[in-house]
Amino acid sequence: MAKDKKRNGQISKEKKKKGLGRGLWSVWAVIVVLFATAAVMTRTGSKIALFANNQTSCHCSSSSQDSVKYTGMVEDCCCDYETVDSVNGEVLHPLLQQLVTTPFFRYFKAKLWCDCPFWPDDGMCRLRDCSVCECPENEFPEPFKKPFHILPSDDLMCQEGKPEATVDRTLDKRAFRGWIETDNPWTNDDETDNGEMTYVNLLLNPERYTGYTGPSARRIWDAVYTENCPKYSSGEICQEKKVLYKLISGLHSSISIHIAADYLLDESTNLWGKNPELMYDRVLRYQDRVRNLYFTFLFVLRAVTKATDYLEQAEYDTGNHEDDLKTVSLIKQLLYNPKLQAACPLPFDEAKLWQGQSGPELKQQIQKQFRNISALMDCVGCEKCRLWGKLQVLGLGTALKILFSVEGQNHAAQSQLQLQRNEVIALVNLLNRLSESVKIVHEIGPSIEKIMEKKISDPSALEFSKWRRMWKSVLALW
Repeated sequence: MAKDKKRNGQISKEKKKKGLGRGLWSVWAVIVVLFATAAVMTRTGSKIALFANNQTSCHCSSSSQDSVKYTGMVEDCCCDYETVDSVNGEVLHPLLQQLVTTPFFRYFKAKLWCDCPFWPDDGMCRLRDCSVCECPENEFPEPFKKPFHILPSDDLMCQEGKPEATVDRTLDKRAFRGWIETDNPWTNDDETDNGEMTYVNLLLNPERYTGYTGPSARRIWDAVYTENCPKYSSGEICQEKKVLYKLISGLHSSISIHIAADYLLDESTNLWGKNPELMYDRVLRYQDRVRNLYFTFLFVLRAVTKATDYLEQAEYDTGNHEDDLKTVSLIKQLLYNPKLQAACPLPFDEAKLWQGQSGPELKQQIQKQFRNISALMDCVGCEKCRLWGKLQVLGLGTALKILFSVEGQNHAAQSQLQLQRNEVIALVNLLNRLSESVKIVHEIGPSIEKIMEKKISDPSALEFSKWRRMWKSVLALW
């Protein structure tokens, strides 16, 4: 009996040794295959990658052979790159960073639970950072709970479709008449539907990496570009369509930069930091994306400066007198900064658009396309991504509303600019996001480009990077 037990024990040990041997043999087999494959790739110059980056983008790439970098005038704008970087770094970015932390601009009203109007929502987000932390009712400012003044329908003078509706650079200077509820003709959301909307503290829900990737995320951008603002061809003469594409491309670039700038590097230790490779792959390697970022920044900045009289007189009431005085002071510093006014008095000239007999019809067409883009934000499968998508698209829609939906004081039939509180909050937060993206590109973009271009041109550096990824994958098998 004892001999049988001993024999069985020996057999068990032998099985364990054989099992361990087979496991080790499997690992070494994988290593051999990896090394052999890499060797073949090195010898043949094959473009097949073992660890291919499958994070595709919907942008059309520009020629990487173009050696001209970012100097001179920003295309279709009235300000040059050097001035933008200087004024943004010295004036705009510091002011905006303070402004968005004030109670008035900290809270954004959003409808986060909407059905996608185009397809079933199949988005999956695996990180806790995907969810939005909502504000309890006792947190957001008491004045925000009061009902808005609803503007009478006969007070809304719609100029769409009128052949005489040319764009003027000035706005009516009549006094601010209180926050109102009225739909934005450029966006899809019904902002008057308060029953389904909730306030969100933006400082507690920063725009950053959430893990929302894959087919669901790509389908959003595919639908945005292919169906609503396709990239214009080299022979395209329609300036308005170019503007729409560049605005969306610039916004897309800014979002990608923020994801790469605040990236989850190690989920196990909750380590966050910059992901320079992602920033390069998504934005920096494509010069048109960087240029479109600057264009979008100047476009939104022009909307803010055009609305100076309105924004100066608006009520920034949150119930805290000291905070509200600080907000008003920062707004005035932003609107009347002498350095900004001297360096870039007219960031973008909107008066050159919508000219000719087809202008009103073209405006309606592009307005419809932008509303579709706004509606697509309800299809975003990540709650936090949906929040920031809605905010920034509303901000862009507000800029379009300011520049193209209001007649100036030189017209006989004047129409006063009317903005919702939420539109102003979205506009200023969008300008801050773009300002921060421009600052990141200016300050660390060149060094990232230099490092990445050296890696691409140096085969040994690329091979070393491949070996590191291979070895990590092998270790994961143990």
